[in-house]
Amino acid sequence: MPKTTTRAFITTFFSIIGFIIYILAWRKDKYTKFYAKQSLVVFIFAIIGSAVATTVGWIPVIGGLIAAGVNILVILAWIYSWSYALSGKQKEVPVIGEYAKKIDL
Repeated sequence: MPKTTTRAFITTFFSIIGFIIYILAWRKDKYTKFYAKQSLVVFIFAIIGSAVATTVGWIPVIGGLIAAGVNILVILAWIYSWSYALSGKQKEVPVIGEYAKKIDL
């Protein structure tokens, strides 16, 4: 496995910690940068999703379903970012990629 795909995977797997590692150690690697930005957006998405799940979770039945759905979407985005980082190609995580493009590092 090439060094850049390993770095990109580490960045996506460890989410915000991986993003910080990218900033401190791998800032010149463009492939890792692509996935570091997506990792940051997945982390923000997870925080917002957690707030939504907590807020609506108290509603009987439907709140639990919404909370579970949000959690599943966060997990899927995270897993997509791992597999895309290991692919060796720059692929955008659905929805997340659009926001990641707007981040200027």
